[in-house]
Amino acid sequence: MLLELAVENYAVVDKLRVAFHPGLNLLTGETGSGKSILVGALDLLFGGRASADVIRSGEQRARVSGRFDVTGNQLLEAVIQELGFEIEDGELPIEREILANGKSRVYVAGRAATAGMLRQLAPFLGDIHGQHDQQQLYDPAAQRDMLDAFARDSEMLAAVWSAYRKWRAVEQELKALQGNEQDKLRQLDIWRFQQKEISAAALKPGEDVALDAERRVAQNTERLLETAGAAYQSLYEAPESAFAALRVAMRKLEDVGRIDSALEDIRATLDPAVIAVQEASYALRDYLDRLEADPDRLDAIETRLALIERLKRKYGGSLDAVLVFLADVERQIAGLENADQRLAELEYDQRLLTAAFSELSAQLSEIRKKAAAKLSKAVEAELAELAMERTVFRIEVTPGEWSELGADSVRFLVSPNRGEEPKPIERIASGGEISRVALALKSCLVASQPAGSGRTLVFDEVDTGIGGSAAEGVARRLKRLASSNQVLCVTHLAQVASFADHHFRVDKIEAGDRTTTRVAELSKSERRDEIARMISGQRVTPEALKHADRLIALANGV
Repeated sequence: MLLELAVENYAVVDKLRVAFHPGLNLLTGETGSGKSILVGALDLLFGGRASADVIRSGEQRARVSGRFDVTGNQLLEAVIQELGFEIEDGELPIEREILANGKSRVYVAGRAATAGMLRQLAPFLGDIHGQHDQQQLYDPAAQRDMLDAFARDSEMLAAVWSAYRKWRAVEQELKALQGNEQDKLRQLDIWRFQQKEISAAALKPGEDVALDAERRVAQNTERLLETAGAAYQSLYEAPESAFAALRVAMRKLEDVGRIDSALEDIRATLDPAVIAVQEASYALRDYLDRLEADPDRLDAIETRLALIERLKRKYGGSLDAVLVFLADVERQIAGLENADQRLAELEYDQRLLTAAFSELSAQLSEIRKKAAAKLSKAVEAELAELAMERTVFRIEVTPGEWSELGADSVRFLVSPNRGEEPKPIERIASGGEISRVALALKSCLVASQPAGSGRTLVFDEVDTGIGGSAAEGVARRLKRLASSNQVLCVTHLAQVASFADHHFRVDKIEAGDRTTTRVAELSKSERRDEIARMISGQRVTPEALKHADRLIALANGV
């Protein structure tokens, strides 16, 4: 349940904070006052798309935050823990910040998160239903998803998804093997040539790096002989070498050390230096003995490196990539050479997987047909309470294309008038009828959710295009939903507003040279005045006030 929604620098809102309550929370106000802005802000907390366009003019960032009571919602608590967040005192704070560059920052329970994580949490936190969702009713895929949500058989859906993926993988491999024979032979010739060219080079991992180092030595042999030789002379061979100087110093210190023993310690510190100079000198001598100019070896290195570079340019850009390419080519050749055997294996697998998917998708179809019959009756019952008692609602489940979601085509059919054949829902002309069908479906889907889910259901002008007894039916349905769920509803109808447990008025005001939106929870008297305004317009008449009293009394069963 949403406890509080805070909005800063979002659209025309500079700063506001609204506390919501259990039951039916109604938001009313003049057209354009910003009622739907609150719905859009809440959608951001549910992982909706963020855009820099929503930032209030002149500001650098917008911020939306909400506090949700998740006490007793075990499914949500499990998801929150799986995502690595912690709940304190039964509350889950969520914050979304949108920057001027279009990027957004997300925080859940005070820790950095992602919009994707919000989308994972959203189904357990709440559901927003607006005019856009009504358009989704026209989409067969969305209709199938609604039916599956009502059926609540996720294990069967998962089994069908897995079976289809396996069947599809075999189908694709079969198609590749059964391609044009000439093309396969032509490709085999190309692969064999590539294999022969690379294999003939007998490449070794890291060979190019070692050869490059050896080439640098071979190209600079004379300089190395001269410089390393001079170093050897300075260290050991020359009369004034470091080794000779150290030996002189050692002898002198030995002589005076007999007089003052403190000098013996100094002499001892020179021992490692003498050993180090001697070892370095011997290593240099061995290096010089091995070093000799060899033009033939340099030519061989250059030739080998040129070959490696040519293969790298053709097959991958690096020696490791060339070797990977060779391994892949060899696998491809083996695959084609053993194509007949592999083809037989795949055809066998195909038969098994086709049978498995057919059986599972048939079981899923039966589940959907049974759920369709139940959902159809439930929707018709809901529509009867929404002044559409003559409406026939049917869900048609027919064979369709194979996919991860089975082999069914699902269509919602409606006949608002007696004697007419049910037709696809998109052919219904009345926006009011669409609104009521959408509400009826939503009510049935919500009823199919686990008890105690504690979700927040948001309806954005679901009463568009209706009035009279239909409006009262919508209000009673919202009230019933609010008995087990928190409901937030944006409405423009006085009949609906009269059923509110908590009534909020949204106003657009001008402060200085800026326009902003304010939200205030109404007292009983203020609520009466607001409902009267919705009836009569800006000028509230005594008749409108009396009508408002009658509506409130009717809603309260008086």
